[in-house]
Amino acid sequence: MYQFSYADVQEDGVAEARERERKAINHSISLMNVAKANGIESREAVEAVYFVSRLWVRFVEDLASPDNQLDQELRANLISIGIWVIKESERIRLRQSDNFQGIIDISIIIRDGLK
Repeated sequence: MYQFSYADVQEDGVAEARERERKAINHSISLMNVAKANGIESREAVEAVYFVSRLWVRFVEDLASPDNQLDQELRANLISIGIWVIKESERIRLRQSDNFQGIIDISIIIRDGLK
């Protein structure tokens, strides 16, 4: 009986964590859409790139943690995606790219996979 209740609490914790991740990714998508509309040299672009980079660094750190319980192959794939997003964000920051849409598209796919 107590194990069942504990399992319910754990599942609620996972569901809440996924919801927070979805909200953070939604926020990053919104920021990137505004940045895309305002251009690579806009303040919005700087803010979007900064937020996206910080978000994905945090995701990669969590995925690389030995405490992360996701399947190892899935973790590796998500880390690869995260590294790409971080690098692409840096390219935008350096004005070597304006690939906001690529980051938006990947973010939408990852967000939708959290459901």
